[in-house]
Amino acid sequence: FPMAFRDVNARRHIGLQQLSSLASTGRAFLGPVKSHKFIVDESTKQSTLICSAVRLLESLDLTSAAGQLLNETIQAQNKEFKTGMSTLLFLVGAWSSAVVECLQQNVPVSAIVSVMSEGLNSCCERVQCLQISIHDVKKDLCSSRVKPKAFECKACQAGCDSLLNPQDLLCFQKHVSAPEVIPVSSCSHQGDDCHFNKGLVSPLLDFGSAASLVKPAGDRSSSVVPGSGVIASSWIKLKLTHSRHFSTLGKSHFSSQQGNFQGHFLRPSAGPCECCDLGHLAVALSHGNQTGVKLLQSVVAYQQERAECRGSSQLNITEIVTCPLLGLPESYSCVCQGFVTLVSPEQATVIKQFKDKPLRVLLVDGDLTERYRHLGFNRPHNVRTILEHPDLEGGRAGDTWLSRMLGILLGFEVNLVLVKGSVCKNLLDRCTSSRIAVIGPVPRDVLCAFGEATGAQPVTYLSQLNPSCVGNGAQAGLWEAGDGRAMDLGELVPVQISAPGLPLLTAVLTTAVAAKAQLLEDQFWTSVYRLHHALKDGKVFPGAGAVELLCLSHIQVLAEQPVRPAEAGKEFPSPWLAAPVAEYKPLVLQALASGWKRYLAVLTCNMAEAPSELEACALVDHHLRKAAECGSPSAYVLELFRRGDVLGGGSGPFAEHGEGLKVCDNVTAKTEAWRRALDVVLLVLQTDAEIITGPGRNELLNSPESSEFMFL
Repeated sequence: FPMAFRDVNARRHIGLQQLSSLASTGRAFLGPVKSHKFIVDESTKQSTLICSAVRLLESLDLTSAAGQLLNETIQAQNKEFKTGMSTLLFLVGAWSSAVVECLQQNVPVSAIVSVMSEGLNSCCERVQCLQISIHDVKKDLCSSRVKPKAFECKACQAGCDSLLNPQDLLCFQKHVSAPEVIPVSSCSHQGDDCHFNKGLVSPLLDFGSAASLVKPAGDRSSSVVPGSGVIASSWIKLKLTHSRHFSTLGKSHFSSQQGNFQGHFLRPSAGPCECCDLGHLAVALSHGNQTGVKLLQSVVAYQQERAECRGSSQLNITEIVTCPLLGLPESYSCVCQGFVTLVSPEQATVIKQFKDKPLRVLLVDGDLTERYRHLGFNRPHNVRTILEHPDLEGGRAGDTWLSRMLGILLGFEVNLVLVKGSVCKNLLDRCTSSRIAVIGPVPRDVLCAFGEATGAQPVTYLSQLNPSCVGNGAQAGLWEAGDGRAMDLGELVPVQISAPGLPLLTAVLTTAVAAKAQLLEDQFWTSVYRLHHALKDGKVFPGAGAVELLCLSHIQVLAEQPVRPAEAGKEFPSPWLAAPVAEYKPLVLQALASGWKRYLAVLTCNMAEAPSELEACALVDHHLRKAAECGSPSAYVLELFRRGDVLGGGSGPFAEHGEGLKVCDNVTAKTEAWRRALDVVLLVLQTDAEIITGPGRNELLNSPESSEFMFL
């Protein structure tokens, strides 16, 4: 029953202020230079490192209605797109503050809602001219790829850094530390795709080059690619320019270290040009996430090679899994074939004995417990089950089921069981003692992949098992790090499971900081889904603020246009609605534009293009004037994108490169983030009261906010 209520639709609208306050905590997540945040639980004193809007709102105790609504909106965006949450969160805060200013100037709520909605719809239509097809953007990224100024050779002139001819392979020098050169032959499997393992490199190496031979720092002798006839001075430093935002200029990106390291060669692509394919599109969409995009490039290269026979260039995210691994430096992160997961030391001992042996595998599509029932099973109503299988011999409850299940597995000579859900601990211990490896929980996509590769058919209960359900040919062993060592990290041990023809790839994300594991996994999946949605849309937006700059220019043009009540009456036939819209439309549109301007200013600061938000606003105003003088703002924005310097003003840290690197954004995810942000703001704006229910009357009476409530 209602206990109290308060008016929230005053000039200072409490709900909008709550949205603005919550959103301000995530402004550092916008753009490439993100600031991490520690979330500390006061009750347990445990902390978590976050760098995304999703993890931020998950970690906060959102007691207000507006905060819960914002969290639901962020979660919906994350569930559908896995990207755009930081943009959504920032615009919610910017537009909430702008709407509060409108309320303070006595602008009617109806006028704010109608004009802002109309303005955003107009922006979404206006920016359609900036959409670039995937084919065009890949070709443009390839043709405008930045090359080192001091590096010249005949192989570079073969057209788009062609690496198709093994005789023309170009030798690059990499300044890397020893752990960063990771032979992935340790991740190899016997199977149809074992040739790919020879070509995988550490994700921290430049994936755009086909080979890298590394010599000690200071060694100025010539390096020769065997059989190529190409000579390159090993002292030439190659700057990493994949990322627009994190390239270290004027010095080597990686540390130099004395020692001779082994080179790695990628298998030449059969496509027209490797650098023109999805790898560079992934870089353009990465927004500075180097580690994640390097792993994604390895995944893309493998999937493209497999897709040649299928005639499809789409990224198959169902064939990608991740395995966070604590205790190793991040330079050990790599992509391995098969399924890499963590098991107990006892299970690892069993799996170690499986090395180089074909295994019989069983797939369980559910929980491997005595009380598990699938979703279609309906228990009788008003009946409580005490014991389903009474033990008439007087043994412990459940022993009969355990013995029967173990007997089934031994009878079918099963070596490996992959379980989608949870596993009974007693059964797990018995299987381990009988040298049967039981691993769970395992994602459904992993079960499907192993089913196709081994011929195994998933079962819901072990009692359904028959000879045709058991697959053959699986392989398992301990996962080995880049230096060839099998890793024993104490409580959990990484193992690797594969099968001939298995398309599954695991991104092993290593870190020595436990609080950073979730962060690395989130960043990797963000890169994956950005590329996935770009391919799904078939087009991308120019990034680095280009689209928002056109929106700001467009809204300002609309705000300067005089609006007569007669024109407003076309959409609002009632005079009492048309008059306020005509009167307040310029003011509301300026409020909408202020959100875009704040967005661009913070983005410019986080791209290290301006030292302060004030100077960033001046830079944005400069671009707006230039766009107006140009006569065609869209053409001006596209020209900035072509130069790769949308908000840099020609004086940023990348100006010395001449034509900069290009950044792209997803189309659907970005526009949907805009719409959801404005929907949340307008929904909270249109609430007029907050009704409090529950038994906490005395607590509310004694709170500092008690004067704002009317008790019923």
